[in-house]
Amino acid sequence: MLWTHTFIPTLKESPAEAEIASHKLLLRAGLIRKLTGGLYTFLPMGVRVLRKVEKIVREEMNRAGALEVLMPALQPPEIWEKSGRYTTASEVLFKLRDRARKEWLLGPTHEEVITTLVAGEISSYRQLPRNFYQIQTKFRDEIRPRFGLMRAKEFIMKDAYSFDTTDEKAQVSYQKMHDAYTRIFARCGIKAFPVEADTGVIGGKFSHEFMVPAETGENDVVYCDGCRYAANIEKAGSAGPLTATHTAPDDAALEKFPTPGVVTIDALAGAPHFVPAERQLKSLVYLADGKLILVLLRGDDQLNEAKLVAALGTAQVRPATPEEIFPALGAHPGSLGAVGVKNLPVYADPTLANATAMTTGANEDGVHYCNISVARDVQVTQWIDVRTVRAGEACAKCGQPLKIQRAIEVGHIFKLGTKYSEKLEALFLDETGKQQPAVMGCYGIGITRTLQAIIEQSHDKDGIIWPVSVAPYAVCLTPLSITPGGPVMVLAEKLHAELEAAGIDVILDDRDERPGVKFKDSELVGFPIRVGIGEKSLAKGEVELKPRGGTLTAVKVEDIVARVRELVAAAA
Repeated sequence: MLWTHTFIPTLKESPAEAEIASHKLLLRAGLIRKLTGGLYTFLPMGVRVLRKVEKIVREEMNRAGALEVLMPALQPPEIWEKSGRYTTASEVLFKLRDRARKEWLLGPTHEEVITTLVAGEISSYRQLPRNFYQIQTKFRDEIRPRFGLMRAKEFIMKDAYSFDTTDEKAQVSYQKMHDAYTRIFARCGIKAFPVEADTGVIGGKFSHEFMVPAETGENDVVYCDGCRYAANIEKAGSAGPLTATHTAPDDAALEKFPTPGVVTIDALAGAPHFVPAERQLKSLVYLADGKLILVLLRGDDQLNEAKLVAALGTAQVRPATPEEIFPALGAHPGSLGAVGVKNLPVYADPTLANATAMTTGANEDGVHYCNISVARDVQVTQWIDVRTVRAGEACAKCGQPLKIQRAIEVGHIFKLGTKYSEKLEALFLDETGKQQPAVMGCYGIGITRTLQAIIEQSHDKDGIIWPVSVAPYAVCLTPLSITPGGPVMVLAEKLHAELEAAGIDVILDDRDERPGVKFKDSELVGFPIRVGIGEKSLAKGEVELKPRGGTLTAVKVEDIVARVRELVAAAA
């Protein structure tokens, strides 16, 4: 490919809209251009990288036995109503109407579509197992698109769906996908690791996310160096808080005391009351599927809403408003508590199970209780882990201190069970002739997100550093003189033809630009290998070889093709 025959509109400065390094480089290197918030056009270099990532994904999915299909992006709402996600996923669904005023959805995912397909085509255990996958454009009504391709309204995704006869066989399918994902990300040149994750609106028994460590990532990952435990913070657990909950025997009677104007944990911890946060009960009122519930945790802990939703198994959960709370508890937030509460279910974090000498609101504005023994004074409906883990807490598995780091999610695999197959009637006859729901799994990789994650993990001050496996071109030939018929261009064209014949992706920078401009653009776009051809070096029978981020070396003209092939093969 000749540089002048393609389109690489590089930028010297980062656009103001770009917040993180990878987003800036996507724009500066001419891979994408913004149409509007959350929507991007892929330019020729970006398309080449996309196709290479897709190729790797296809090869590994096929190797794992999955079968490629292509499902409609436009979906009827009826199948989403059957699964229940028309309501639970309503916030992210794009809804539109045709000229007959019939409603349609733009799919953010395809569990409903594939399960409907299987329901109509598979009826016997002899037809299972099956795993179908596609690479398709998805749509999400993202309220705040940001970070380029990381949080967009339209994105490209590989999604796969397995169907098995038993839970044990479904686990085999799950492991195959787990292993395939490990190979995919390794071949893409990124360091990704699996972590336990919340199943969210997809649902299912359990799931793992594949995370790429990055300071600009949108996820917090909790991990242990001792036993390699790792989980998304929405799922992570620990052995408990850094400071133990007060559990010493205390028979002191409940006592009310005035706290005018005190409506926060910090305010109660300060003068004149001086009740430490870890000796307070934090009382939060939520609306779960339209019903009020009371959630208790230590005053120094933060509620993990994902854990709460998962534990309750509810479709919709949100904080209750003061107007919703007052009729039920007789007080406003800041003076709430669970002592004596019988009209609301009370869900408490296990760290409070034996807590004594605690303080909380008395359900009277400006009044608190002290000397609370949770076991004695609070009627707990259910104990559920709802606290957010903090760095330094002991790992529940091995006792080593937990660490937290930021990361980018590039893949997610789910053990779904029979949630969708039961609702959408994907049933089969087993060996005994009994009808059973297929046991499902689903497996997603964000293709566009993976592309940006590679850049976020692999760049320097000069630009992108592409792994050879996904680089738009592996080699950039850079002649310093473009005089037609001159020795520099004659050699450049010869090397271009020889490298192409060897199956190596190569671009020849035939622009009439200063050498500095060419070098800077090559570094910015991130071609893994640059071969510089100048009159002075050519007079010595040499060219200059520079791996991206490496050292410039002189190589004999007759050896350069072999050296480039060696470098490409070593990086493959």
